[in-house]
Amino acid sequence: MPEQKINDKAICIQGYEGSFHQVAARQFFGKKVDIIPCASFRELVKMASDAQRSAGAVMAIENSIAGSILPNYNLLLKSDLQVIGEVYLSISQNLMVNKGVQLDDIKEVHSHPMAILQCIDYLENQHWKLIETDDTALSAKHVQQHKSKHVAAIASKLAAELFDLKIIAPDIQTQKTNITRFLVLKRSNEVEFVNDANKASIYFQTNHSKGILSKVLTAIARADINLSKLQSMPIPGSNFNYGFFADMEFEQKKQLDKMLKSIELMTNSVRLFGAYKKGKLIKG
Repeated sequence: MPEQKINDKAICIQGYEGSFHQVAARQFFGKKVDIIPCASFRELVKMASDAQRSAGAVMAIENSIAGSILPNYNLLLKSDLQVIGEVYLSISQNLMVNKGVQLDDIKEVHSHPMAILQCIDYLENQHWKLIETDDTALSAKHVQQHKSKHVAAIASKLAAELFDLKIIAPDIQTQKTNITRFLVLKRSNEVEFVNDANKASIYFQTNHSKGILSKVLTAIARADINLSKLQSMPIPGSNFNYGFFADMEFEQKKQLDKMLKSIELMTNSVRLFGAYKKGKLIKG
């Protein structure tokens, strides 16, 4: 039986309505964008790859504190999705309650374990019971649904807006500089070159020959391209051979074309994941 058509104009996100993925999707596509919540990144990639079910996806790829989300690179590599844009989101964690609830009324705080950990300095100064949940936004939704007077949630400002909750303590994260980078993905057969593109993501594999990685990096530099990120990943099934995901910034498309042609001669394979406009940092 064929899979049911969901919404071929909606964008897949990991998590629930009100999550930081939705904040990133709104930033790129506008506030009226329809979203398809996905329980996992694997589900997100599967849904985004199906033209009958979505128009693409927004997927987190790295965080300024936790680093790269390595499994997501593998998911991207196995898919036919391409990068058409990116969003840098400054993560703001907020304590929210139902309207009328005061700090002294709170007995429990619910949120994803990572969000709780990010706010632990603030939380340790209180005497609340900390309850770990599957999702920050889902925690906010549950507080609203149960109309609780003694339970608070930690989530985004968007979650507070969507579920009509009051932010009783804003920006309670310990590390104020906490930025997540999201990739905007679309099926490769639907992608056109972005005219004002100034950034690209590629993947290449090298052999074990002496100095080969240095030669590739030199070729990138000679094309007057700035290498902004290099992430190594073991090639599955190989004897410790590695592939490399690279992000690079350029001014003109011809620089990118020249560089790709140059490194094709010294690598086992090269794949362009997309050329797009460099994202700007926004507040979540």
